[in-house]
Amino acid sequence: MEQDINKLETQNFPQEHKSGYVNLKFKKPKPLVIAIGVAVVLILIALFFAKGVFVAATVNGSPISRLSVIKELEKQGGKQALEAIIDKKLIETELNKQKIDVSKEEIDAEIEKIKAQVASQGGTLEAALAQQGLTEEKLREQITIQKKLEKLLADKVAVSEAEIDAYIKDSKATLPKDVKMEDFRKQISEQLKQQKFQSEAQQWVSDLTTNAKIKYYVSY
Repeated sequence: MEQDINKLETQNFPQEHKSGYVNLKFKKPKPLVIAIGVAVVLILIALFFAKGVFVAATVNGSPISRLSVIKELEKQGGKQALEAIIDKKLIETELNKQKIDVSKEEIDAEIEKIKAQVASQGGTLEAALAQQGLTEEKLREQITIQKKLEKLLADKVAVSEAEIDAYIKDSKATLPKDVKMEDFRKQISEQLKQQKFQSEAQQWVSDLTTNAKIKYYVSY
């Protein structure tokens, strides 16, 4: 019997089974399957650790996607936001063409002036910016654009002594107590200059928009 069993082992089983142990062979997973599996795992990990990127909130376990929030915001003010971005791009492009520079010192000086104005009202620049949803970086960006525009439009916004005299006469402005006439006229000059600047800047941007080739791919 023992000889018969040995004979069977020799004749009927493959060479790898002669040891008496069963060697199981598994098919190697294909590279594509492995890649898909890894990708799925990475996506799940990303979704878990970056919920704020895709999900804005959950209500009783039900998610509210950031995309739905963005769509709602676009309905409310998408047109205005897009127009503002377009204007900003047109302005920056044209100012770069004109090669108008503003130094860091000029920006710093304007920041300090704003800080002083806010402090005189009992506040801080940080709090004022936070209230308006701005950062100092964004403020500096806005100041840079305004300063460049002021240089570009300097000739058009200049105020003459005759214009100051006319304003005082027409508005019947009187010299405040404890204020020198020189300072009084300077204040009026700055006020008139700002009025001119606002008007000229709006017209300049309007002309840029009219002459620009703008294609819209969304409508609000």
